[in-house]
Amino acid sequence: MCGITGFLNLSAKKAVHQPLLAEMNQAQFHRGPDEGGEYIDDHVAFGHRRLSIIDLSSGQQPMASDDGDYVLIYNGEVYNFKETRIELETLGHVFHSHSDTEVILHAYMQWGDACIDKLQGMFTFAIWHKSEKSLFIARDRLGIKPLFYAIIDNSLYFASELKSITLVPGLSKKIDAKAVEQYFALGYAAEPHTIYQQVAKLPPGHTINIKVGDSKPTIKQYWDVSYAQQIQMSEDDYVLEMAKQFKSAVDSHMMADVPLGSFLSGGVDSSAVVAMMSNLSQEKAGNNGTVSKPVTTCSIGFDVKDYNETDFARMVAKRYNTDHHEKIIASDDFELVDVLAGLYDEPYADSSAMPTYRVCQMAREQVTVCLSGDGADELLAGYRRYGLMMNEEKVRALLPYAIRKPLFGILGKLYPKMDWAPQFLRAKTTFQSLAMDTTEGYFHGVSLLNNAQRKALFSDELYQELKGYTALEVFREHQKNFDGDDPLSLIQYLDIKTYLVGDILTKVDRASMAHSLEVRVPFLDHKFVEWTAKIPTELKLKNGCGKYIFKKAMEPHLPHDVLYRKKMGFRVPLADWFRGPLKEKLREALLSDDMRNSGLFNMATIEKWLSDHQSGRKEYSAPLWTLLMFASFYKQAELA
Repeated sequence: MCGITGFLNLSAKKAVHQPLLAEMNQAQFHRGPDEGGEYIDDHVAFGHRRLSIIDLSSGQQPMASDDGDYVLIYNGEVYNFKETRIELETLGHVFHSHSDTEVILHAYMQWGDACIDKLQGMFTFAIWHKSEKSLFIARDRLGIKPLFYAIIDNSLYFASELKSITLVPGLSKKIDAKAVEQYFALGYAAEPHTIYQQVAKLPPGHTINIKVGDSKPTIKQYWDVSYAQQIQMSEDDYVLEMAKQFKSAVDSHMMADVPLGSFLSGGVDSSAVVAMMSNLSQEKAGNNGTVSKPVTTCSIGFDVKDYNETDFARMVAKRYNTDHHEKIIASDDFELVDVLAGLYDEPYADSSAMPTYRVCQMAREQVTVCLSGDGADELLAGYRRYGLMMNEEKVRALLPYAIRKPLFGILGKLYPKMDWAPQFLRAKTTFQSLAMDTTEGYFHGVSLLNNAQRKALFSDELYQELKGYTALEVFREHQKNFDGDDPLSLIQYLDIKTYLVGDILTKVDRASMAHSLEVRVPFLDHKFVEWTAKIPTELKLKNGCGKYIFKKAMEPHLPHDVLYRKKMGFRVPLADWFRGPLKEKLREALLSDDMRNSGLFNMATIEKWLSDHQSGRKEYSAPLWTLLMFASFYKQAELA
C-alpha cells in the first residue's frame, strides 16, 4: 500500500517544478513510510511513497521499463499478479522482481489500456509513455483506493490524497456549492465532486487518458456491476456456492510478506472473514505438513455496554484460537474531532471514523496488513434500512403514484416528528418517503439532513448558487446506469456507487493509511461482487433477515448468536456528548466567526438547533455533528 502523486505539464514549453513534487510527495509520507522515490523528465513528474508488503527487497517505484519508455507509480495490491505474470512470460516478457508492480507495468506494455481488464485487486496507478507523451491513470473497480486530480495552469495534477493537490500554487479553493449540498445530505462529497470546484475524484472503475498538448483529460468507464441476470439454482446449492466463492475471495487476499491479521468487531462480516482465514491457514499448513499460526485479530470496545461488542468478538476469537488483541476506549473519545478533519481533507460526517481510527491504530502495533468485512452489507442486503425500504415497496406496488403522492404527502406534513417515541410510532419519514418513487424515497431515508432542514440551514446566497440542484441528482445519475429490474437491487447499486465509496471506503482508507496500515476488503473482490449481483433478491433478504444466504453459508463456521443477533455497528454517543462534555466546544465551533463569515449558512437556524438539542426539546445530534465536522474542516483549510 502506498501513496502516489504527480503532474503532467500539458504545454511543451513549461519546466517541471521538482521542489513542488517533493512537497506533494512528503505530504503523503504516512501512506508509505518505508521508501520514497521520484521520476522527472521534460513533461512529467512522479512521486511515490511505499509501504512494503510484497517483495520487500525490490519493487521500488517509480518503476521504468528496461528501455525507459514506460514509467509506473502504483498504490494498492493486485491479487492475481502471479497468474498474470505467467501469461506475460509466455508472451516473451522478462521480469527482474517478484512484485505486482512490475506485472502492471508489463501488462500495460503488452495490452495498453486493456491491461485493466486483467487485474484483480485494489489500486490506483499512473503510467507515463514517454515516446507517446501520454499519461494513463486507472482506479480500481469499486473505488477501494482513492485518486484526486485537477487541471491547474495548463497542467494535470493528481494524488492519492487531496492534501497534496492543495499544495499546488494557483489552486483555487473556491467551495463547490453542489459538494456542500451533497455533504449535508449524504455526509460526504460524492464522486466525482470534491469540496473544491477545481479538484475532482476519479470515479471507481474509470480511467484517465491525456497527452501533452491536450486541454483536458478523457475519462472512460471500464467496469460496472450488472444486475441484469440471476443464476437460478436451489437454496442448498446457493449455500454451498456462497461458501466456495467467499473462501476463494478471502484466500486471494491473504498474500503478504509481512504480518497479516484481521479486524474482529464481533459482527457477522468480520467474524466470517476471521473464520475463513483460520480455516485456510489450517488447510495450507496441513498441505505443507506444518503447524498453522493463529490468525491475529484486533478488536475495539467501548466503556459503555450499549456500544460494546467485545463479548461477541471474544466468542469468535476463542472458537478459532486467534491471537486476539483488544482495547477498550472511552466513549468520550472526542479528542479526535479535529484530527479527523485534517485526515480527510474535506468535510466528512461519519462519526464511526473515530473508532475506526482507533482500531487501525491498535492493529498497526501488531500487523502491517488487516482484512476487514466492509462491503458485505451493500452486496448482500445487510442494512436494516433495506428491509424498511422493501416494506415501503409493497405499498408502492399496491397504490399508484398518482394516489400515493397526495395521500402520503399530506400525512408526511401533518404527522409529528417524534424522535423520542418508540420506532413504530416514528412514521413521519415513512409517510414522506411513500409520497416519492423508489430512488427519491431511498435518498430521503438515508439523508442526514432532509430537504427542509438543508433549505433552512443554507444561506440565501448558497441556495441561489445551487439553482435548484439537490443531492438527489447523484442518485438519479447512477440510476440511469442500473440494468436490473427490482427495487432491492436498485438501492444496493445506489449504495455501491455512493455510500460504499464515498463513506465506508473513504473512512477506512484514510484511517488506516494515517497509521501506515494496509486494509484489504475480500468482500469487494470484483469477481465476488459480480457473482453476488446474480443472487436472487429473495435469498439476500428473506423473512426480514438480511444477508440471509450468506448467514446460512456461515452457520457451520460461526455461533448462532453472532450470525443472528441485532446489528450494532460502530456507534458514537453524539446526543449525550452534545448535551454534556462537548456542549461548549460545539457552540463555539458552530457559532464561530469563520462559520458566520463563510456566507454558507443561516446562523439563526444553527442557533435554534443548538438550543433545541441542548435543552432536550428536540434531537439534532446528526445535523449538529455534520456541522461540527464542516466547521473543523473550514477552520483547518483556512478558507475564512
